[in-house]
Amino acid sequence: MHAHFERHVYHRHSHETYSFGVTEAGAQSFTCRGASRTSVAGMLMVFNPDDPHDGHAATEQGFTYRMLHVGPDLVADVLAAAAGRPVGPPLFAEPVVRDAGAARAVRRLHRALLDGAPPLRRDELLDTVVAGLARRAGGRPVEPRAAGSAPEMARTARIAREVLHDRDQGEITAAELAAAAGRSRFAVYRSFHAVYGMAPSDYQRQLRLRAARGLLAAGRSPAQAAAEAGFADQSHLTRWFTRCYGVTPGAYRRAAGVGTSH
Repeated sequence: MHAHFERHVYHRHSHETYSFGVTEAGAQSFTCRGASRTSVAGMLMVFNPDDPHDGHAATEQGFTYRMLHVGPDLVADVLAAAAGRPVGPPLFAEPVVRDAGAARAVRRLHRALLDGAPPLRRDELLDTVVAGLARRAGGRPVEPRAAGSAPEMARTARIAREVLHDRDQGEITAAELAAAAGRSRFAVYRSFHAVYGMAPSDYQRQLRLRAARGLLAAGRSPAQAAAEAGFADQSHLTRWFTRCYGVTPGAYRRAAGVGTSH
């Protein structure tokens, strides 16, 4: 959910999922666990499964917010991977939390889900949100286990890198990387970041950008290069190509002399 409401009033209800929300503008008020609550811009809302709540704008200007619903089984899987052991439900102590870092993480995940981000990127962001919220706002904090010794981390990162090179244009999940390395998703992420200075999903995108650059220089159109390099569509390629290289794919193609007469 990503919406702006001024007059809409939510009737009292609950969800079978965990619900993580960020108020982006304005203020919204609701009752939950027997008390009145207000979430203003920058605050997080955290609901446990079956937490009854309602909701309405606190001012005439209304409010804008993002909300994610994550199934309990998925939350339990993420926390078990983080801790290296089964973890009971992280029943969140308070439904309104002031934590700028956690709010940014929820926004990043929400945008990724709406924006068609690759599975590996979505997995990494989901792990960050769930484990982070459990540590910061949960009634049962979960501390991640260590990623291992330096040789272990180097081996884990090397295996993950090899898999990414083998699958640079195909999709891969965090669970598949973990299975290949024989480590948890969190161990793979931390090891890869420590050795190569970036997340596995960032490295995967880098490989795809390099492939797209070669395809453009070989004469492919931006749309063709996006599809062949593994991007969701041309707009995704254009956005990341411009961020990383400072020019659009079309401008790079022209600069490479494609389609020009000599």
